[in-house]
This record gives sequence, structure tokens and C-alpha cells, in this order.
Amino acid sequence: MHDALASLPPRFADMVENVVITVEDEPSDEDLEVGGDDDESSELLGIYRGVALTDRSYDTAPFLPDEIALFRGPINRIARTRAEAVHEVRETVIHELGHYFGLADDDMPH
Repeated sequence: MHDALASLPPRFADMVENVVITVEDEPSDEDLEVGGDDDESSELLGIYRGVALTDRSYDTAPFLPDEIALFRGPINRIARTRAEAVHEVRETVIHELGHYFGLADDDMPH
């Protein structure tokens, strides 16, 4: 995971505040409900848990850290090599950071 995070573009990394990245074995049923794809054969690789920057206001109370959860099982099932796993982690983190910045799935190329 460190290799993938170290490769993030600095313009994204410098703008991220109060976000933790965790690794979990599998998504929960709730994660699948919130972030799952309609295609049941696809895997949920990660999820953003937090309030997007675009949904915050200056008078809102401070938030707990936002979280990007990566799911080890699905990533390992789709990646055949370590390099593919690093690529998937990087792409998933960038995608979930898109949600942190307020983008919807349809707004992102990933």
C-alpha cells in the first residue's frame, strides 16, 4: 500500500487533510449496499466514508477524520501480481479521493 500511496500526484496529496486510509479484509453488507455496483460479479475495492468537501460549510462542527477503506480480499482476487495490486490500490485511492473532493462516480474516469 505504501508504494501506491507514494505514487499519488502531489497536487492531490497536498490538498488532503484529516483523511485516514485503512485496510479491511472484506466490505461489509452496508459497504456493498452504499458503494456496490449493480453488476454482482464486480468487486468493491474501496469506499469513502465521510463528508465530501463540497458538502461542508464554514459553520459546521469539526468532523471526525474521513476514511478511505481499501478491501484486501477483492483487491487480491482481481490482481494477479504485486504490481497489479499496487496499481489497483492506487486507482482505488484516487477514485475515493474524488468522492472526498465531491465528485460522483459518473464524474470520474475510473
